[in-house]
Amino acid sequence: MPDLEYCPIPALSDNAERAALERNDPAEPITAILSAALRSTDREFAQGVCVKLSNHEHFNVRGNALLGLGHIARIDGRLDEMIVAPLITAGLQDGHEFVRGQAESAKDDIEEFLGWTF
Repeated sequence: MPDLEYCPIPALSDNAERAALERNDPAEPITAILSAALRSTDREFAQGVCVKLSNHEHFNVRGNALLGLGHIARIDGRLDEMIVAPLITAGLQDGHEFVRGQAESAKDDIEEFLGWTF
C-alpha cells in the first residue's frame, strides 16, 4: 500500500471553487468539492457541486463528490433526499472500488446524521 500523506483542504471562496470546477482538471475538482462540502457558507451550492460531480468521468472526482455529501450531512444536518439518495445508491454499485468506498462512508454519515435508510 502506498504511503498516504495528509493534505489540508484549503478554504476556497465560492468563486474559486466555481473556477476550479469549470477548468475540469480532475486534480482541481477533487479539492474544490471537499472545500465546498466542508467550508462553503452556501450549503445549497455545496450540495449542487457534489450532485453535479457525482457522475464525473474520473473516479476520484465521483468518489469525493459522494464523500462531500456525507460531510454536508454531518456538518449541516440536511440534504435533499429525493436528489441525493439515488446518487449514493448508484455510488455503492459503481464500477470503481474507490467510489464504492466513498459512497459507503457517505451512506454511513447520512444514516447517522439524517436518519435515512438505504
